[in-house]
Amino acid sequence: MSVNNAYQRALHSLAGLSVGDAFGENFFAFNRNDWIRERKLPPGIWRWTDDTHMALSIVEILGQFGLIQQDELATAFARRFVDQPWRGYAGGAVKLLRAVAEGRHWQEIAPILFPGGSYGNGGAMRAAPIGGYFAGQPERAAVEGQKSAMVTHAHPEGQAGAMAVAAAAAIAAAPDAPQGVAFLQAVLPFVPAGQVRDGIQMAGEIAANELVTAVHKLGTGSRVSAQDTVPFCLWCAAHHLGRFEEALWQTAQGFGDVDTTCAIVGGIVALSVPEIPSAWLQHREPLPEEFNQSHASS
Repeated sequence: MSVNNAYQRALHSLAGLSVGDAFGENFFAFNRNDWIRERKLPPGIWRWTDDTHMALSIVEILGQFGLIQQDELATAFARRFVDQPWRGYAGGAVKLLRAVAEGRHWQEIAPILFPGGSYGNGGAMRAAPIGGYFAGQPERAAVEGQKSAMVTHAHPEGQAGAMAVAAAAAIAAAPDAPQGVAFLQAVLPFVPAGQVRDGIQMAGEIAANELVTAVHKLGTGSRVSAQDTVPFCLWCAAHHLGRFEEALWQTAQGFGDVDTTCAIVGGIVALSVPEIPSAWLQHREPLPEEFNQSHASS
């Protein structure tokens, strides 16, 4: 694949991620079961959050270097945070990015944010465009996904979540991508042993129509950890490749950390469809112009 095509795929995943993020953000304020039941799109402009904001930096660095340059990524994260700190950043991210913006190195801060480092779902929420860039190369995508997560997530589980999402996106982007359980099994070799990997393995034992079981056994991000977020997201994506809208409705029905779960699923499933539904894109708050496929060049 040419560099230009790789970058365009990363942008396409970013579009799906940002739509999912902004769509999911609508489900926090009130009980929206009526929207889900009727498949009724939320009204108005959907604002995207830190999930998309950090993914912009991932795509920026891929476009500049063709891989994850960690110091440059940390600088980009901090620059965007300082510019728009109101995007919904969690406390740990705020502390780290402020420190980086003030001149401290991420390698000094990330390991001490939490005991053992962060295992939150933030590394995973922004990783799908890496898989888009390295379409059909899940091993390489997992390596770059881990590098991207290390900047903020020193804990192995936080890194494993990003590796799993990046690998899953790279697999989804391939023309002959497997479906369902086979998709989950295809991801497993690229995820290190641990709770995230165990959760993905468990997801393969849950049928496509068993949403309640999936929510109960896998979690939907209520603990905001990679362990209770990524397995559910991969389960949703695995059973909805090629069906972007249905994938996000199913994901939203799980509630939990719904902007992040929908961001992850949207970023993966986008790579299995030729385009994002225009009605959804029209609702999403616009991305900066340079991140729109029609205006981007590499």
